[in-house]
Amino acid sequence: MHIASLFLDALLRVAAESAPYLFLGIAAAALLRAFIPEQQVYRLLGKSSFRSVFLASAIGVPLPLCSCSVIPGAMALRESGASPAATTSFLISTPETGVDSIGITYALMDPIMTIVRPVAAFVSALVTGSAVGLFSASTSATWTEEPLVDDDCCSTNCDTDTNLPPKQWGTSLVDGFRYAFGPLIEDLAPWLTTGFILAALLAVMVPDGMLANVPSGWISSLLMILIATPVYVCAAAATPIAAALIVKGLDPGAALVFLLVGPATNITTILVVSRFMGNKVLTIYLGGVTVSALLFGAAVNAIYSGLSVDASAVMATTENAEVTLVQSVSMLALAVLLGYHLWHRVWPKPQAGGETGASSLLR
Repeated sequence: MHIASLFLDALLRVAAESAPYLFLGIAAAALLRAFIPEQQVYRLLGKSSFRSVFLASAIGVPLPLCSCSVIPGAMALRESGASPAATTSFLISTPETGVDSIGITYALMDPIMTIVRPVAAFVSALVTGSAVGLFSASTSATWTEEPLVDDDCCSTNCDTDTNLPPKQWGTSLVDGFRYAFGPLIEDLAPWLTTGFILAALLAVMVPDGMLANVPSGWISSLLMILIATPVYVCAAAATPIAAALIVKGLDPGAALVFLLVGPATNITTILVVSRFMGNKVLTIYLGGVTVSALLFGAAVNAIYSGLSVDASAVMATTENAEVTLVQSVSMLALAVLLGYHLWHRVWPKPQAGGETGASSLLR
């Protein structure tokens, strides 16, 4: 009974700390959905150039799509003419971070991780996509550094979409928030709930300092790669787990490796990349993600050490902070939203047609 009480307290606390910043991220996702023209994204990523890789890396950073959710969007980009290099960059930067996970990182971790995480996602995507463009046999012949200004870069479906009249900003805003509080939360609900539960279990079941016995640096980072690569975990759900691991003694560099590798790699992504872009691209993809994560993990450990910051103490302070009224109200609202969407995932309402889920963000 005592353990159940501790678990419930830890669960409510991590949800309360995350909720306000998660809602800020959801609002940002709604604005992105409302005001970034989808066909412009297709056009910018339509050729095999360094600029397309740079833009794919940058565009993917704020988008709140998980690893499996981003696959349909990435394949739509590929079918619309995006190069394998740009598609690879988009597949990496998009699931590794997003406006929602950045908000939760700030809430549960600290400013250092909040800054480093999206920067690492961007650089990892940029380097890996560039490597695909330079070394993949399917793209090396057409790899250029010319700007993307050609109007013929999208597929035959482009004409019908670009001829549609522009929406009024009010309509776009309503559509954006309808998406953010509908399909986006629906996709996040099971994984975010799982992340909260796992974080609470770690807080209760794992003794403080236990993971300090794991050798820090390369060994702990390699262990995180072995754990994170095959399994599915989205960026938002991975954050409370990583924060709990740091509180229990894991070094922050290894936690960052988990935050980068976990969302960007899983069995589904590996199979899709292999099927649609070939084993050579897959090898570069996995190598780029893991090597970048290891290097950034080492850099993060050096930053904390150089600043004499005890990451576990900082995050334990956040974990034990007093819950405010805003956090409590936000947590209740989040619980209602998650409960509603989990209910409808188990007992879905019949739909006449149309897309659901966050994968429609770039369609």
